[in-house]
Amino acid sequence: MLRQLEGSRAIAETVALCRPEVVCAYPISPQTHIIEAIGRMVKDGSLAPCEFINVESEFAAMSVSIGASAAGARAYTATASQGLLFMIEAVYNAAGLGLPIVMTLANRAIGAPINIWNDHSDAMAVRDTGWIQLFAETNQEAADLHVQAFRLAEELSVPVMVCMDGFILTHAVEGVDLLDQATVDRFLPPYEPRQVLDPDDPVSIGAMVGPEAFEEVRYLAHLRQLDALDQIPVIADAFAELTGRASGGLVHPYRTADADTIVVAMGSVLGTIKDAVDRRREAGDRVGVLGITSFRPFPIAAVRRALSGARRVVVIEKAFSLGMGGVLATDVSMATLGSTAVLSTVVAGLGGRPIPRRSVEETIERAGRDQLTPLSFLDLDDGIIERERGRMARTRRSGPFAENVLRDLRQAKEGRP
Repeated sequence: MLRQLEGSRAIAETVALCRPEVVCAYPISPQTHIIEAIGRMVKDGSLAPCEFINVESEFAAMSVSIGASAAGARAYTATASQGLLFMIEAVYNAAGLGLPIVMTLANRAIGAPINIWNDHSDAMAVRDTGWIQLFAETNQEAADLHVQAFRLAEELSVPVMVCMDGFILTHAVEGVDLLDQATVDRFLPPYEPRQVLDPDDPVSIGAMVGPEAFEEVRYLAHLRQLDALDQIPVIADAFAELTGRASGGLVHPYRTADADTIVVAMGSVLGTIKDAVDRRREAGDRVGVLGITSFRPFPIAAVRRALSGARRVVVIEKAFSLGMGGVLATDVSMATLGSTAVLSTVVAGLGGRPIPRRSVEETIERAGRDQLTPLSFLDLDDGIIERERGRMARTRRSGPFAENVLRDLRQAKEGRP
């Protein structure tokens, strides 16, 4: 049924439809509304049987999820940013143990300096932990991905992280068509774990593995990620057949069939990019968009096919590796090996910086004129950069650059030199 809902509420109600048996989380913006809503549903009995466990930290939240999943319960949690980093040891453990936990990651920047707004730095920080990472473009897709995530996690016995842009999606109120309980039950079978702690058949999990077997264990984990490349489209097709709605999958091409220039991106920014592409199409430019839904495992073959006809590939991403460049672009470059396509990375939206359609259009225009450098930053204020670099060159005690930048901006706003 189509309803006007805050994104967080849509996720909470969708997770409840998936019948989790244990939910535990520690509140951190912009994830908090999801967990608050689920907590209320458990308290009033509308989500039952389900145990909502209050914990003292994000590390505890993932640790409890591990224990619940290992004991045979369908487990769910959610976090963001610094909270994800706090639980990172347990995040690795969940994947290494092959436990099918589902977690919502409300994407948010990582400090310092502290910033509560959206970018993809948190997801990128854990991209190699062994979790499947699915990125949502809209709140509708975010809701649909959670239903698919539980089925995928439990089929392969791997944890799945559904990434949705903090505030941009989590706090946006828009129309979301939520499934009913009967439909979710038809799509998501009762949880039948591939491994479970059973007092009548005791085993140890997470025991020490030495050099004689560790490489094989890690390779088996890698093979499960490769298995997910096959399962993700199958599950998306099954979901579309049941609901009539195309959500999930590996990639989503948009107007790429005859495109000379293809923009690659993940998450909510895809809507803005599609608008910019439509306008450039009206101007006669042959441009398209490739949305990446599955970032881990990375669908290199699907990306290669989608980009095969492009002369230029422009990756717009909300994170980057300091001292190196684009994170998503590094993976995309593997898909373009052997092609003549020119690859450019455009870092945008860090810390919640707006990504205006006009700026995206200008980027596409510059790409069409072959004027993009290999790495650039959308709407970067070069004056601020030069001022701070000059300050560092003049004096040894130049001070913390984050505070210097804020002071420079305040002075400029007040009209002071």
